[in-house]
Amino acid sequence: MKVRKVIEKVQGFDAQDGAGVKLVRVLGHDNVYNFDPFLMLDSFDSSNPKDYERGFPTHPHRGIETVSFIAKGRMTHRDHLGTKQTIGDGEAQWLTAGSGAFHSEMPAGESLLGLQLWLNLPKDAKMKAAPAYHGITRDEIQEFPLEGGKLRLLTGEYLGHKGWQGKYLPLDYYDIHLESDASVTLDVKKDNTVMIFTLKGDVVSNGTQVKEKTAARLVDGDTVTIQAGAHGAEVMLMSAPPTEEPIAWYGPIVMNTQGELREAVAELNNGTFIKQKTEY
Repeated sequence: MKVRKVIEKVQGFDAQDGAGVKLVRVLGHDNVYNFDPFLMLDSFDSSNPKDYERGFPTHPHRGIETVSFIAKGRMTHRDHLGTKQTIGDGEAQWLTAGSGAFHSEMPAGESLLGLQLWLNLPKDAKMKAAPAYHGITRDEIQEFPLEGGKLRLLTGEYLGHKGWQGKYLPLDYYDIHLESDASVTLDVKKDNTVMIFTLKGDVVSNGTQVKEKTAARLVDGDTVTIQAGAHGAEVMLMSAPPTEEPIAWYGPIVMNTQGELREAVAELNNGTFIKQKTEY
């Protein structure tokens, strides 16, 4: 077994998106190839509802999947398929935008802690994947005890146990809670892109310190070690195969060429953006 080392760290910065939601932007345009297939990573952490109550009104997506995790608070999803669902503490939601989707996400609650991850769809799925939504609720999330903590399986698999999984890009997504100074070593797939994100607290991974609200990419190995600091930590681990394809990104649309982006924008303007209405 070879322990992966941290090769790149990206610390988030304060930003706003949607209708003025205050958030921490971690990954974006500057990181797309190094963190492939992970495109964007935003984190929410506020106890002031005015920071997030206006939410993310209806907007389009194409060519990606979005995975939103709410550690604390609530998020209500609506989309053009007629779906409406509210997720709460410890739950997640997965939107396959595929060939085109419209959705909104409206946070609520006295506090909000969580993050949203954008996954790139492979080239052959961008326009073939039908838009679909799945809420990953607590009854679908398996919990496993760790020495000094626990691991919650949001998607993918852990030690042979299988959780919910999307159709197009396999993602192992763990919500890891560690008590003060606790440490865990986890197996990961050798050929995957693997990153951790420190949602709460600082950690050390294979000798490298990773401060709170930081994404760390780990390479060359099949295990990951994470040790919490003196105040404990909540750490997200994400592992998925890279697409290794060109990326053309404009706003909420991620394709492979500039021509495909221009076509998507034209279809938004002429009302032909939505192609399919099939759900899982």
